Amino acid sequence: MTRVAVVIVTYNSADTLSSCLASLQVGTSGVDLTEVVVVDNNSRDDTCEIAKNATGLPLRIVQLGRNAGYAAGLNAGIASLGSFDAVLVMNPDARVRPGAVATMAQAFSRPNVGIAAPRLENADGSLQPSLRRPPTATRAWAEALIGGNRAGRWGTLGELIMSPERYDIAGPASWATGGVLMISSAACKALGPWDETFLLYGEETDFALRAGKRGFLTWYVPSAVVEHDGGESGTNPMLWALLTVNRTRVVRRHNGLLAWLGYFPAVVVGEAIRAAAGRATAKAALKALVRPSSRLKVLPQ
Repeated sequence: MTRVAVVIVTYNSADTLSSCLASLQVGTSGVDLTEVVVVDNNSRDDTCEIAKNATGLPLRIVQLGRNAGYAAGLNAGIASLGSFDAVLVMNPDARVRPGAVATMAQAFSRPNVGIAAPRLENADGSLQPSLRRPPTATRAWAEALIGGNRAGRWGTLGELIMSPERYDIAGPASWATGGVLMISSAACKALGPWDETFLLYGEETDFALRAGKRGFLTWYVPSAVVEHDGGESGTNPMLWALLTVNRTRVVRRHNGLLAWLGYFPAVVVGEAIRAAAGRATAKAALKALVRPSSRLKVLPQ
């Protein structure tokens, strides 16, 4: 039986953590659940109390003492683990459906699979698009001019894959939303820590692209279903600015300067168009893009 550990990174997550932990009771059937580690980024609510009072799980709490971000939480949690075959990393606003963890773990029986990604659904059971194509300047310009969701519906024009048919088929992906992923122990050892400088957003893209360069596939598993609430990046100006800047950082790091020179202006133009329309998130992102000194270096404590 596959030995699976779970790492959940929390920050003021009292509203969602209970249901997340409860879902693991049945969601992990069919695997040997070795540990559940809740890594807390200095929550000010009852998150840690909820974790302490959880029953029926081999649960530990790791307190970082500061709001260090998602990658830092994952690194601390994974580093604290004993022996495992795979680790499920997840946000506390996710709830795994029965048997989903064992189904994801089966993906590692395929050659070279290092990351398994489930099908994400909204609370009403509708699809939550989560698969991505490689970031390119062409896709960035398409998304800037016609919008990301619209571009995602036109062939391979957009980065976010919007076609519902794709989500019925198992197979490799460039990368997938990092709210819920399973990583093999081999990939963890080969790739090392997640990059904590991303703080939030982009760290899963960087990790998956690094994995691909080392020969590890990201494999999408549609039969493994996870309910996911989704974050505030689309409505919170600070978070959207961080996400947008990190998109460009990933391209600079993995695709090189020439690719970035085509990609970065497209992102700037796209945010400028939406800022001119009065969108607060775009205004914050545009400022962060053109004024590097204004970029977030540390998350609010």
